[in-house]
Amino acid sequence: MNGNKIVAQARRLLEKTLPELPKPELPELPKSEDESSMSGNKIVAEARQLLEMTLPELPKPALTEPPEPKLPVLPKPEIPEFPKHEVPEFPKPEVPELPKHEVPEFPEPEVPELPKAEVLEFPKHEPLELPKHEVTEVPELPKPVSSGASQT
Repeated sequence: MNGNKIVAQARRLLEKTLPELPKPELPELPKSEDESSMSGNKIVAEARQLLEMTLPELPKPALTEPPEPKLPVLPKPEIPEFPKHEVPEFPKPEVPELPKHEVPEFPEPEVPELPKAEVLEFPKHEPLELPKHEVTEVPELPKPVSSGASQT
């Protein structure tokens, strides 16, 4: 309920019209004598003079290079010598030789020869002749007479 009340009040505020306020008039600023007396050509001439003016050259400051920092001389590092370790030699293990496998040879199987099959020859038949079919003529139907052409 409270939300509907707020919406209704907001709608009433939006529907109200505010009275129109009159626009304020701006006062005219007085023109200075310099602006009113200057013509367009005079302004261009003065601008050209300003552009042609040269600035005095300023002396460049002398830059001194900073002294290089002195680095201390460090002694070369000495690498200590370590004693060499002796690696003991181990005897190589002997691998016993395995006996070679012998593959027994089997005799080649004998393939019996089969008797050749006899090919039977069938007697040749002459193609059958089919009786020729006779086409009967279709009689022509008389053309219909149009009803509009006969009435005059």
